[in-house]
Amino acid sequence: MSTLTVPPAAGPTAPQDPAERIGELRGAIDACDAEIIELVRRRLEISQEIGALRSASGGTRLSLAREQQVLSRFRAELGPDGAALGMMLLRQGRGRL
Repeated sequence: MSTLTVPPAAGPTAPQDPAERIGELRGAIDACDAEIIELVRRRLEISQEIGALRSASGGTRLSLAREQQVLSRFRAELGPDGAALGMMLLRQGRGRL
């Protein structure tokens, strides 16, 4: 995965046009979004493979303990909305119950 950098702001001696700076920052957001989308797609593939392996070996389709670990990590790093994001990702990977 590549590391994204936010375009630097203009130095103190050269004020930058706010509209230009907003355009640069929006470009950086678009690049972040592209990486997020790629990572979500990769996560879904991995999650679906895990589900198939669990089912093929006679296991349950999901592990509630594992889901709680994921949700806890998202909540700890991103707050309550992070837990909602984590749940959305879990749902994408396993489908609704």
